[in-house]
Amino acid sequence: MEDYIPLIILISGFLFDLILGDPNYRFHPVRIIGRLIDLLHYFFIGRSVNMRFSGVLLTLLTIIISVTVYLFIIMLLNLAHPILAILMNIYFVYSLIALKDLFNHCRPVTDALKNNNLLKARASVAMIVGRDVNSLDENGVIRAAIETLAENFVDGFLSPVFWYSAGCLIGIYVDIDPAFSGIVLLIIFKVASTLDSMIGHKTEELIEIGWAGARLDDLMNFIPARLSLILLFFGALFSGLHPLSGLKISLRDRLKHDSPNSAHSESFVAGAISARLGGPVRYPEGLKEKPWLGEEFPDPDLLDINRVIRLLLITALIIVALFPLIILIVI
Repeated sequence: MEDYIPLIILISGFLFDLILGDPNYRFHPVRIIGRLIDLLHYFFIGRSVNMRFSGVLLTLLTIIISVTVYLFIIMLLNLAHPILAILMNIYFVYSLIALKDLFNHCRPVTDALKNNNLLKARASVAMIVGRDVNSLDENGVIRAAIETLAENFVDGFLSPVFWYSAGCLIGIYVDIDPAFSGIVLLIIFKVASTLDSMIGHKTEELIEIGWAGARLDDLMNFIPARLSLILLFFGALFSGLHPLSGLKISLRDRLKHDSPNSAHSESFVAGAISARLGGPVRYPEGLKEKPWLGEEFPDPDLLDINRVIRLLLITALIIVALFPLIILIVI
């Protein structure tokens, strides 16, 4: 039975997320990591030291403190009863993957557009994107929602599941508790992701101190972003979309963005739904001339948002069936 605990933890965490969505309260692990980053950032910023070196220290300290706190909690719970440690690990997986919330954040956008309320649709999409939404027409709002779905599927779901599974495999090979090593790598990934979203922006103030977190996030998303093309191919196949077109467009356009990872899933989705994504985007700091992904296609329509949600849900189910199977084979 103990051999199957890492699988039970992953599948249970996934089901809790799918049914309940992300827990929203002040002691959420990501919020705690965010407050820790704020404290360390406040400590380092403005001091007469090299900001890039400070960013490396900030990243290392956030990882060390986060993993140490997790270790302390799990040790205490194991002393009380091993079942409590298993339940806590399920809670961590549940809290650190985000699939249902990704879908839920897009539903107010589709509801507003169905009611021809562009202002409300802009306000809803502004909650999930960093661009200036005031100039977006209906097609721009739809593109923004779909691009967010495609990019955040990797960062919010595939990468966390990948690193948890990779940690379990490492634990099996080095003969330590695979669930423990899986959660440790999952926490490290979420630290990198949170660092990138909080201080990884390319502004004059943050470009140096945020460099280490942003690069770690790029590194940890590198394999999952490329793996997403294979997984999305089968997701598109089973959801009635265009898997071959998705693969063709992604192989052509996946490296067009400044980010080494974000255009992989976005370009596949563009091909799978036969709609162009990307293009010029206006941010608060000005217009950015992003390249088109699938530029030969027309703009996406409102139904494409639901098509993409179906594609990502089916792909997620494939992932949660496939990754435990790999762990099971190794065991």
